[in-house]
Amino acid sequence: MEPVTDAPESFARPADAARVNDYDGFAEAYAAESENNLVNAYYARPVMPALAGGVAGRRILDAGCGSGPLSAALRERGAIVTGIDASAGMLALARRRLGDDVALHVADLRDRLPFADGAFDDVIASLVLHYLEDWGPTLAELRRVLRPGGRLIASVDHPIVAYTFPGPRPDYFATTGYTFDWTYNGQPFPMKFWRKPLHAMTDAFTTAGFRLSVISEPQPDPAARELFPDGFRDLSTKPCFLFVVVEVPPSAAGPDD
Repeated sequence: MEPVTDAPESFARPADAARVNDYDGFAEAYAAESENNLVNAYYARPVMPALAGGVAGRRILDAGCGSGPLSAALRERGAIVTGIDASAGMLALARRRLGDDVALHVADLRDRLPFADGAFDDVIASLVLHYLEDWGPTLAELRRVLRPGGRLIASVDHPIVAYTFPGPRPDYFATTGYTFDWTYNGQPFPMKFWRKPLHAMTDAFTTAGFRLSVISEPQPDPAARELFPDGFRDLSTKPCFLFVVVEVPPSAAGPDD
């Protein structure tokens, strides 16, 4: 869950002493900004249901559900949705949007998830994995809660996004962290992300026992062309996010079996 903001001043600035990635501090403002903006509403968000295809009757975990826009879209398509997020503030907004018929849980993707093995047909992880330096434990958990033949549909910062901003360029082949501030209501909130080269991403998926199905670099919704002419042109000519679909092999046992 992440809007694109102005380019950070530096990808090498150390993290502030304040809590990093604390969505509770700006949940309302974030949800309002991302509801109808170019990058979320006309790019990142529509791609995920499109990649999921027909979801009627499927049990879907929205991992990092935020205020629940993707959960709502999937539910409208007939999915049986469960949402998790590390931010209680964001989940309160999701509850307001979704009502009581969607199960919502406070859960950190770095921890064991409160679900049985094979509980879901699909997991949606929209713009959350890039908060993690080590994807291994998280992908192992997501695979555990997926049934054989289940899918993980994920989006992350594109690995070359760092090269579209001015300033120091990271070593492409290294996993590198970068920190900058988002500002809401005049207050800065430090955010930290981790960029990985493409091969490190695909290696992490296959090591966790997934099979790569789709890598996508889509264009924004054409409806945004007139609404956001400058931003649309920019977003149409340089990558922003990378979208992937990976599958649990239909007859697979655990990745270490």
